[in-house]
Amino acid sequence: MSQQPANTSARKLILLIKSAYWIALLIIAAMAMASFILLQQMMGAQQHDQALVALTGTQKALSQRVVFLANAAENAPIGEQPALAGLLKEATTEFEKNYDLLLDRTGADPLSQARHDPSTVEGVLFGKPFHLDFFSTGLASNGWRFIAALESRLGIGNSSLGYMAGTERAQLDETAARTTLDGYAALGERIGALADKRMDSMLDLHRTLFYATIGIIVLIALFIFRPMSNVILRRTHELVDARNSMAFIAVHDGLTGLHNRTFLTDHFDTLIKGAHRRQERLAVVQIDLDRFKQINDTLGHAAGDYVLVVTAQRMRDSCRASDLCVRLGGDEFVMILNGAGATEDINMVARRILECINEPISFQGATIHPGASAGIAVYPVDADNAADLTVHADLALYSAKKLGGGGFSFFSEELRRELEHRKQLEADLKAAIANESFSIYFQPQVSLTSGAITGVEALVRWKHPERGMISPGEFIPVAEKSGLMAAIGRIIVRKAVHEAAEWHRAGIGFGRIAINVSGSELREADFDSFLFETLERAGLPPEKLSLEIVESVILDDEKTGIAAKLRHIRSAGVHLELDDFGTGYASLSHVNPNEIDRLKIDRRFVQNINSNGDNTKIVRAITELARGLGISIIAEGAETEAELDLLMSIGCDQVQGYHIAFPMPDDKAREWLMSRAPKKPMLTVLQGSRA
Repeated sequence: MSQQPANTSARKLILLIKSAYWIALLIIAAMAMASFILLQQMMGAQQHDQALVALTGTQKALSQRVVFLANAAENAPIGEQPALAGLLKEATTEFEKNYDLLLDRTGADPLSQARHDPSTVEGVLFGKPFHLDFFSTGLASNGWRFIAALESRLGIGNSSLGYMAGTERAQLDETAARTTLDGYAALGERIGALADKRMDSMLDLHRTLFYATIGIIVLIALFIFRPMSNVILRRTHELVDARNSMAFIAVHDGLTGLHNRTFLTDHFDTLIKGAHRRQERLAVVQIDLDRFKQINDTLGHAAGDYVLVVTAQRMRDSCRASDLCVRLGGDEFVMILNGAGATEDINMVARRILECINEPISFQGATIHPGASAGIAVYPVDADNAADLTVHADLALYSAKKLGGGGFSFFSEELRRELEHRKQLEADLKAAIANESFSIYFQPQVSLTSGAITGVEALVRWKHPERGMISPGEFIPVAEKSGLMAAIGRIIVRKAVHEAAEWHRAGIGFGRIAINVSGSELREADFDSFLFETLERAGLPPEKLSLEIVESVILDDEKTGIAAKLRHIRSAGVHLELDDFGTGYASLSHVNPNEIDRLKIDRRFVQNINSNGDNTKIVRAITELARGLGISIIAEGAETEAELDLLMSIGCDQVQGYHIAFPMPDDKAREWLMSRAPKKPMLTVLQGSRA
């Protein structure tokens, strides 16, 4: 559930950053576009004003040229007058054309109130004192009159047909020239002044726009890009921290902070190479807490976690900085001691470490005695590679635990031989699994009051091709440790169910067939479907089957999901029995008639029950508990008549043991069951006498 809000928050942040980026980009683009447009307008206005000033200057020159050419033509010889008349005509035409263009480009309005303002263009053109419009049009008109009169006199052009006045009517004298010149000079000044004023105004606007752009960029930097950069920087730091955390978690244990199995696997060979290069010994100390499961079961997982953390800290405190402390998982730890020295030195260090770890731990008012054991393997004495050193240290640890725990053992030649035997036994087990070489022995369970058979327990047996019968107590631990127990268990289930189905079809009463199933079998994802398929294929009703489980399987329910699987199996009609009851640490909350059908009292409480008052009390309490809950009960290991009598007096009616019957192969078990079956009554036909 937490992943979805995190993704939503990340998407919102990305959307916010993108929106801020595009908004800032659009603002900057708009300001740049406005600045460009204003600059274009400034350049266009400047070009326009320059063209007007140039045009005004041209008019000044043309006004003087018209007057000059008119005077020159008047006073020139007859032969030169036609040429001068042509030049005058061109100048007048251009002057008139330019004046029209000037009026058009300035947009001057003769009716505008601006004509009364001498500082405006209209004031120069249409107002006092210049009246430039009047003088310009007058100059052009007089120019054309002069041209017409001159052409009429010379008999050239079209003027000779209609123009009869003389050149004296065309006033093109010095006064006209000077007045026009002054007007255009004033117009040029006005246009230049207006151009400068407009340029100053546009420069001010451009400056304002520039400062506004700078201000907006600063604001964008402060309120958009700065927060954005802060967010990106923060996210970058978070990513770096997350990467560092992931890198730390990848090689460290999350609970204790010690290095984990992955780190040990990656660096063990490097440590061995370093020890080889320095010609030093390296000690592998494998540590396991003897009573960790009991701590978890009685005080809870919080207490167990606290014990692990304290143990890890004590390991750090009791070793050198050059040594390596690793948590393999659960309550298993490893210490790699570099430069370990002689065996006496390792012995002293290991003793100091265990003394430190085994000190009592206080947790919420309770005093906990963890009781650690250790196994030690030394490089290069015991092995020259990481895998063998680890296996040898583990084997030495197992040896230390067999001695009672709380101490340590070194790997030895005896353990090496034991390891070789175990490896060979494991290989033989794999071959036996492939060939399904395991057989099933059956031990009956009976009622003391009625003598009826209440059930039969299926027990695995293995006849080795060379060593003969091997005790389950020898090969089952090896199978459990090597991960082969689940495969062996399925062979047992198939064979036991098949045999029980044969009895059922033959009408042989056997109660229920009881099969032990381990936690490794129940942790198999398809165990329930396998079980139902086996029952259906063999033709055995589910209610004719009981599964025996130990208390540790129930305690592991929360982590493995076994509880749900067992409920599914029980809902199908299969019975569930709690095996070896009283020897584990299960809470009484697990002794529930909705989950368990029968309790089996462990043999250690049954043997010599007639002479051991404590055992009598324990069995009596278990029996009364089961009776009160409505749960069936059976005692295993009953071997004497006295034990049976006492069990019957206590109220424990169902028993299983050597006094009743030894475990038997299938053919012997069938004979035993048939011999105990109730005899069917025989019908006798009586011969009557004839009348």
